[in-house]
Amino acid sequence: MDFTTVMQELETLGKERIKKTYISNGAHEPLFGVATGAMKPLAKKIKKNQPLAEELYATGNYDAMYFAGIIADPLAMTEQDFERWIDGAYFYMLSDYVVAVTLSETTIAQAVADKWITSGEELKMSAGWSCYCWLLGNRPDTEFSSNKLAGMLDQVEKTIHDSPDRTKSAMNNFMYTVGISYLPLHEKAVETAKAVGPVEIRRDKKKSSTLLASENIQKELDRGRLGFKRKYVRC
Repeated sequence: MDFTTVMQELETLGKERIKKTYISNGAHEPLFGVATGAMKPLAKKIKKNQPLAEELYATGNYDAMYFAGIIADPLAMTEQDFERWIDGAYFYMLSDYVVAVTLSETTIAQAVADKWITSGEELKMSAGWSCYCWLLGNRPDTEFSSNKLAGMLDQVEKTIHDSPDRTKSAMNNFMYTVGISYLPLHEKAVETAKAVGPVEIRRDKKKSSTLLASENIQKELDRGRLGFKRKYVRC
């Protein structure tokens, strides 16, 4: 299936209601408004196709960029490719749910995420923290250094309230993910979340929202989900 056909298929799947939702979350034209679930049959036909993924991502069309993440071959991508993708990710649904997810399926994930976390750029930092969430929620605990993750929890405690909003959100999710999915630091993550307390996120044209990782960790514990790992990262 070639680029033109895929773009036509995506346009056909677009819904005005979904388009409005995406725009309210930060997407802008061009986009069609395709529900992620509606992309699955198309993705099954194509499977992995990195050259096509690159063509789609380069369009700047949100739906095409999202679909690019679904059919990308992460192991065929270099660090430079990921830098190009994160530079093109203009809002959090691309940085955290396309680029970070794709990166999390590579062997260079932690090294690239570490650089992004220290970049000082809101969406790069957000993608870096989010990548760790995807990694921790999927890979065995033995693949991580508990000393390194403990240091990252300390960094969250010290800096989260002064960080940009999207980065705050990803850092908050990191505390929660460590607390549920990484058993060696469960207790430290709970302590950190309690010390951090409520995290206020300001949203353009919307009311501010408050995140509370300690409460969310407790809810998952009550559901018996301590140690939860996803089978797959990408849909």
